[in-house]
Amino acid sequence: MAKQLIMAYMHISWLLLIQCLLLVTRIGAKVPAIIVFGDSSVDAGNNNQIPTIARSNFPPYGRDFAGGKPTGRFSNGRVPTDFISEAFGLKPFVPAYLDPTYNISDFATGVTFASAGTGYDTATSDVLSVIPLWKQVQYYKEYQSKLRLHLGGNKAKQTIHEALHMTSLGTNDFLENYYSYPGRSNQYSIELYQDFLIGIAGNFIKQLYGLGARKISLGGLPPMGCLPLERTTNMMGGNDCISSYNNVALEFNGKLKTLTTSLNKELTGIKLVFSNPYDIFMQIIRRPSSYGFEVAAVACCATGMFEMGYACNRNNPFTCTDASKYIFWDSFHPTEKANHIISDYVVKNVLAQFL
Repeated sequence: MAKQLIMAYMHISWLLLIQCLLLVTRIGAKVPAIIVFGDSSVDAGNNNQIPTIARSNFPPYGRDFAGGKPTGRFSNGRVPTDFISEAFGLKPFVPAYLDPTYNISDFATGVTFASAGTGYDTATSDVLSVIPLWKQVQYYKEYQSKLRLHLGGNKAKQTIHEALHMTSLGTNDFLENYYSYPGRSNQYSIELYQDFLIGIAGNFIKQLYGLGARKISLGGLPPMGCLPLERTTNMMGGNDCISSYNNVALEFNGKLKTLTTSLNKELTGIKLVFSNPYDIFMQIIRRPSSYGFEVAAVACCATGMFEMGYACNRNNPFTCTDASKYIFWDSFHPTEKANHIISDYVVKNVLAQFL
């Protein structure tokens, strides 16, 4: 009897193992690549290759990345799309398209065209001379041509059709552009500027659709009034989050959600989802200890109040020793730990339908 029980247990264990292996295979087949457009939240080093001050390819950036390498990611480690790629059974990181150490064989399962400092609005990318969204689309077309040569026409078409295309844009349009320079704020009320950006976002999704993309994640805004840089400048408000900025993020996210619904009805065969990080991000900020954090208002790097990019350097004596205690790495960007938590939430609550 005992022998029969052992044999039955082993049989069940083997069946479970086979099911797990089949699940991994299906995940790889369903989403063969992660293709990314966006800003510093998902840039993996494209800005290293262009003349701009919006860079992070130096220590202490990347100190918790594999090998302690500063890749150009604006974090101490990985960014959200790296974790999402891994969750889909692909590589544990998504390489930057302009990084010369990678080629089309690397990009066939994942690539990011993102550029730190950019936005939907071309005027936003002009502020720091970074890669505008239209140029990211041009790179994507170039990528498709390379993919066809690498995989063959039919396989490349299928890969694009099944790949998950992800976007993360918008924060810079408001904080770096609208609220910092008089140009757009003289042209538009904040509500009309949101509508202007929504128009660009809609046309961008239609461009991707026209190029063969069918699985697309449209990323929302975080609670941008709670970024350390914004809290530092909110002296009259006791260095708390700037509620007006958070309200704009909520309003814009509502319009992105409406756009998602509209385009799903308009574009045959598209599967467009809205990946909204706002709620989980705000929960982490409001209840940091519940997620294993100790510090929410300031960042790990330097004083944690206003430094990012070149102002966040390895020689600053104030930089924290353990970034996992902090929600933010620099005054604008989350730590790897925060990125991981937010990514897991998005995968489980939005992107799981693609698995």
